[in-house]
Amino acid sequence: MSQDLLKLATETLKKAALNEEAKRFVLENEKLYTVLKKAANRYIGGETLVETVSSIRQLNNAGYGATTDYMGESVRSEKEANEATFEFIRLAQTIKSENLNSSISLDLSHIGLLVSRDLAKQNLQSICEQAAKCGQEVIISMEGTDRTDLILDVYAETLKTHPNVGITVQAYLHRTKDDFKDLLKLSGSIRIVKGAYETPAELSIPRGNDLDEIYLDYVQQLLAKNHRCAIASHDEKIHGQTIKLIDKYQPTAYVLERLLGICNDELQVYKDADYRCRIYVVYGKEWYLYLCNRWAEHPLNVFRGLADMVG
Repeated sequence: MSQDLLKLATETLKKAALNEEAKRFVLENEKLYTVLKKAANRYIGGETLVETVSSIRQLNNAGYGATTDYMGESVRSEKEANEATFEFIRLAQTIKSENLNSSISLDLSHIGLLVSRDLAKQNLQSICEQAAKCGQEVIISMEGTDRTDLILDVYAETLKTHPNVGITVQAYLHRTKDDFKDLLKLSGSIRIVKGAYETPAELSIPRGNDLDEIYLDYVQQLLAKNHRCAIASHDEKIHGQTIKLIDKYQPTAYVLERLLGICNDELQVYKDADYRCRIYVVYGKEWYLYLCNRWAEHPLNVFRGLADMVG
């Protein structure tokens, strides 16, 4: 398949993920919903917390840690934000009561960022307080560039009183060079990703060797300082080079991270060699957007999805 065709597939799937009408059509069409759900099952822990507990336990029993996210973003009402916050609190309590090895991941826009900064901060603090009681870390995911400043601001303020909160940074943004220097001075954990959101060309670095080198430079800084971090990538070259850096610096506060269902067989090699490995697990009914995004990242996985749907 040509690179132009793959690029077109990626762009089409990203548009499909953002199409509210298509999402609503899937949710309201029982047969289509059931068929597509078979493809989504590869990438999600379940639709309910009960189902997800079973998925996390299987990963833990196989030697993986987990970080778990209740899917959702860009809510526009205080009621929805508070409902999501309650679910994250319930997630923290359940992880503790079920004796699971999992941190919590979330989007600030899921708990109120687009309603108001204060609501998101208040809800984040409530989640962090419960997670701290349960011995868990809360990792803030990064979103579109229009929200970066606000997310970093809420993170820095929350970290002052809740040391169990961490942040995600996107290596492909030009601004990350400066943001990273400031974040390294803070005690919170850092998850480093390449970055997947569409951005204006002047704001980001395209995928390729230059971005790989920049990403690995951030990784080296984290590992050399033994700063708490997650190296989140599905690029085997990235993880291969990261292993060399781990062997060199012997850090104890790192984890290699991949999404459930994406290149987990490669991660197993590192886990079996006693490197710290974690799987990102999502759950909930918002899987349509998530499935489209997973296919957009690796368009050839659509064929695997077709096999899942008819299998």
